[in-house]
Amino acid sequence: MNMKALNEVSALELRDRLASGAMSVEALARLYLEQIAAREPEVQAWAWLDAEHVLAEARQLDQRRLSGAPIGPLHGLPVALKDIIDTARIPTANGTVLDEGRVPEHDAFLVARLKSAGALIMGKTVSAELAFLGPGKTRNPVNPEHTPGGSSSGSAAAVAAAMVPLAVGTQTGGSVIRPASFCGVVGFKPTFGCIPRSGVLRQSPSLDTIGVFARTTEDAAMLAEVLYGHDDADSATALAPFPRLLETASAEVPVKPTFAFVKTPYWDRAEPEMQQALEELVEFLGEQCFEVPLAGLFAEAAGARERINLAEMSRNFHHYEQRGFDQLSRELQGALKRGNQIPARDYLSALDVPQVLNAGLEEVFERCDVILTVAAPGAAPAGLSSTGNAIFNGLWTLCGNPCITLPVFDNGDGLPMGVQLVGRRHQDGRLLRTARWLAAQIAEANERIAI
Repeated sequence: MNMKALNEVSALELRDRLASGAMSVEALARLYLEQIAAREPEVQAWAWLDAEHVLAEARQLDQRRLSGAPIGPLHGLPVALKDIIDTARIPTANGTVLDEGRVPEHDAFLVARLKSAGALIMGKTVSAELAFLGPGKTRNPVNPEHTPGGSSSGSAAAVAAAMVPLAVGTQTGGSVIRPASFCGVVGFKPTFGCIPRSGVLRQSPSLDTIGVFARTTEDAAMLAEVLYGHDDADSATALAPFPRLLETASAEVPVKPTFAFVKTPYWDRAEPEMQQALEELVEFLGEQCFEVPLAGLFAEAAGARERINLAEMSRNFHHYEQRGFDQLSRELQGALKRGNQIPARDYLSALDVPQVLNAGLEEVFERCDVILTVAAPGAAPAGLSSTGNAIFNGLWTLCGNPCITLPVFDNGDGLPMGVQLVGRRHQDGRLLRTARWLAAQIAEANERIAI
């Protein structure tokens, strides 16, 4: 395999080669390190990377397989971690100068899971400041003059630039789905509470959700499946059967899925290219897709999500205010001030909104397999001063639904745009299976056009 092939091979294929011994972990790690050396000066996706550390870990994984010891389901697969996820003895700076040089003593829950599964931790990817809106140094791999999105900017960009096959990020508003759409990769945000957040920067516990980036739906399912679980230290998690996400995502659909096209109350904020792309996709799906208007109450979702986010952030980031308020970005300073001024009654009222909205969504899901909607207003905006608008993501984060974006469109200038599929809560496997089916249908149609 050469560097060019890294853009074409799936993580599933790599998994099988590594497990069989057809390729060593060290050889694969060297290929990715070469790709990083070639792309990083332009993309700047990494907050921490040590090639010698990576190779030493790769050799240990190779030795484990050669010794006959059991290997994990992610044996040798390189995975990048957003730099708000604690890694023992490896810096975790949370995207802020206030945590520069911080080295955790323990791994986050999900990092321990990855290591137990045999994954090769490649390094830490750039996060927006404290996983909020202040952009990091990362640029869009497709066009470096455009934003990669945020706050999981480095994770999305690293996968898009073929620096790693898999990466982990987080979403509190739109921090997985939006950068995946901007960079042209698959981004998957599971149902709220499925992946424990112990050891991950706490911004807004009512919203914070772990998500993953990959090149295919099956790859995303494989990575996410390893991370699902219960953790006593995270009250959002619950004891539940171990999910078979990869098996479900890879299975044939029993019947052709039905899609509910939802414009959301913010449709007018979508750019013409995105509106046209979605409408053409709806036409392509024909009788399998029908439009569903949302009740007027859904227009309140953005405000409710923001109140929850800012109020909880003002509490959890209070120690940053005390340590160095003047070293935070003006945008974060303003957000913390607004959060400090939110009355308790408004915050508590906002916490009630998801229950009401989910009752309405349940009626929609009675008639469809998944919701089809916008992943971002359009392609990645030019400039690096903003991470883009998350208006089409916050509703689903607030309600806790699983979401996935597929990189199936472009804006005519070569910049990717994603379609977002939203599933019923705790039906993550069904969402992934439907997403794989849709991606295959679009790919087949494109092949027919090309011929």
